[in-house]
Amino acid sequence: MLFSSVGFLFRFLPVFMIIYLIVPAKYRNSVLVAGSLIFYGVGEPNFVLLLIFSVLVNYGLSEYMFWEPAGPCKDREKKAVRRRKIALIAALTFDLGFLFVFKYWDFVANTLNGLLRGEYVPLLSLALPLGISFYTFQMLSYQIDCYRGKLEQRARLIEFMAYVSMFPQLIAGPIIRYEEIAGRMRERRIGVRDLENGLKLFTAGLGLKVLLANQIGTLWNTIMTAGAGNLHLSVAWLGAFAYSFQIYFDFWGYSVMAMGLGKMLGFRIPRNFDAPYTSESISEFWRRWHMTLGSWFKEYVYIPLGGNRKGALSTTRNLFVVWALTGLWHGADWNFVLWGIVFFILLVIEKRGLGQWLEQTKVLGHIYTLVLIPITWVIFAITDIRQLGAYLGNMAGIHQDKVMVGTAQFMRYLKEYGILLAACVLFATPYPAKWYHKWKDRWFAVLVLLFIFWLSVHEIIIGSNNPFLYFRF
Repeated sequence: MLFSSVGFLFRFLPVFMIIYLIVPAKYRNSVLVAGSLIFYGVGEPNFVLLLIFSVLVNYGLSEYMFWEPAGPCKDREKKAVRRRKIALIAALTFDLGFLFVFKYWDFVANTLNGLLRGEYVPLLSLALPLGISFYTFQMLSYQIDCYRGKLEQRARLIEFMAYVSMFPQLIAGPIIRYEEIAGRMRERRIGVRDLENGLKLFTAGLGLKVLLANQIGTLWNTIMTAGAGNLHLSVAWLGAFAYSFQIYFDFWGYSVMAMGLGKMLGFRIPRNFDAPYTSESISEFWRRWHMTLGSWFKEYVYIPLGGNRKGALSTTRNLFVVWALTGLWHGADWNFVLWGIVFFILLVIEKRGLGQWLEQTKVLGHIYTLVLIPITWVIFAITDIRQLGAYLGNMAGIHQDKVMVGTAQFMRYLKEYGILLAACVLFATPYPAKWYHKWKDRWFAVLVLLFIFWLSVHEIIIGSNNPFLYFRF
């Protein structure tokens, strides 16, 4: 089910919120779990069974870590350490194994079959469960934190199910660690102010998704339909900027809606973006983009590998591991691997001295970032390697085919999408967010939000492009 759908806005959400608010507080986690499973299961009930099974297995393994058998104290202590290791290894194997089978098996099989020049490894052709990368990382973080002893209070079964399946962030994040919401799992109060602020935030996110991401996505789709190999340099760059705006407002809009829904449910869902396109380097960009994913890899991969504590060579190796995994996390295809490697190379170059120079020349830092980021998003967007090479060639002014979409079309696109592009540039800066927080309680701001809601619903009803890009991850 999509947040930006009539079914969610006018059926699921009102009915769910009425039930959620009128039941006694002690039953709200149960209502949240039931509502989340219904939300997730619309159209794909088999994935609900997979989610429930994964939750039960993970919860059983986390509890096994703390199970204390009878026996002498010394034996109990040794067995406890061994049991925690066994439970953690079992959880990692189960979760990553499930993720591998559903998301990566066919990618690896196709790669091996191509190298061996035969059909030696069978393809499974399994549908990818929605949000499996997101909820798998949440379960893994819980298991690792349990093993480390970082949680002040472990979850009860219903609390763990609510944590993993919570519908505001189940399908596309943000990625939440249990310690961030543990206190509110057992005691949370929801006032009128929480509902009001949550609804306002949700509406703002809906506008980012429907009125900016969907609309600018039409320009990217139009340019790609014309053919990746026959675009004038100006048109190719325009398409790259259009996709850069689409993926940003699509994912940022979803994250803002998730934060708003979280407020309405009594939770504080962490912020996922901080005006990343205003960054002065690639390193800064990744501190501001998909912040919960970056934090997850830093906490559970980069630091355990040694971080930057063991010299330049080890730091480079650790960065390579993190970015290879980051690329693969986003998708099982070679363009995602290439995308991760490109960011790894750029980050290493910045760590070797370019970053210090960029800090001293902020204007050039902005230009450098705004030129490189659209190129990386093209790598991210086009899965066909030949088509990707042709598009990147067009961006460099190198054409494999005759240019069919030239400067005349470029000017037509600018005329048709100019106002929308200007709006995207404005909303990619920090100023709209600052204005929102300053004026959101004024009557005119409420009228603006009502207009945004009405206009968004109108666009949804007339059937404009609507899917969330990050659903495929």
